[in-house]
Amino acid sequence: MTFLKRIPLILLLAATPALPALSQTAEQKGEQIATQAQSKGKGFGDSLSSGQMILYTKGGSQSERRFNAKSLEGQGNNPSASLLVFEWPGDVRDTALLTYSYDNKSDDQWLYLPSVGRVKRISSSARSGAFMGSEFAYEDMTDQGASEFNHKWVEDSACPVGGGTCHVVDRTPKSRSGYALQRVWFNKSNLYVVQIQYFDRAGKHVKTLQSSGQKKYQGKYWRPAKMRMVNHLTGKSTDLLWSGYKFGNGFSANDFSVQALKSR
Repeated sequence: MTFLKRIPLILLLAATPALPALSQTAEQKGEQIATQAQSKGKGFGDSLSSGQMILYTKGGSQSERRFNAKSLEGQGNNPSASLLVFEWPGDVRDTALLTYSYDNKSDDQWLYLPSVGRVKRISSSARSGAFMGSEFAYEDMTDQGASEFNHKWVEDSACPVGGGTCHVVDRTPKSRSGYALQRVWFNKSNLYVVQIQYFDRAGKHVKTLQSSGQKKYQGKYWRPAKMRMVNHLTGKSTDLLWSGYKFGNGFSANDFSVQALKSR
């Protein structure tokens, strides 16, 4: 894991006052919730963090990987960017995923494969595939910007994670996606995304993402400690555990270039 005009999925953020009580359609209310949730994450500049990826089989056995991740907020016409680099174990060391996230066109992703010393561009048709054998798809590792979806408010109900009340909003992608619909739970107190359910074109609930252990940094930037993706078709799951968040690292666009990725 929108990179900023938007926030990386793998860094879900928000903090906002209550929405005004206006007469709205379900679509207008859903759009407003999503837009306000996105806007409150702006201004962080750049970030650096450490992480663990823990993969669980249906039977409960597990394997672990460790990585570091950095992100850069987009400015003007420049996209937001994120770079995730695996550090351990040795068979995946230096494998890296670079993501550019845009407001008005499809995101770009590249995977660096140290075993063959080359960079592979992830095509739009391949973004529904599993990222590094996990239950996260490549598209799950991109920003989930409000402009990429049509939204519809469903209801307000108890949050499934962390307590409190949530806005429940359905969103459907405007461009190609492995999901036909996503149902999103925004905590009403800060509009932080605590759960997303993913549905395929047949209407089957295929995966669920839950975000927990949120902590506020620098008084306004929320970051999760844990993100769990459960695959209901296979019984497998993957945890992303985050720690050591640092801001103001002085990163530039050059640190997120494809050329820099190739020189790793």
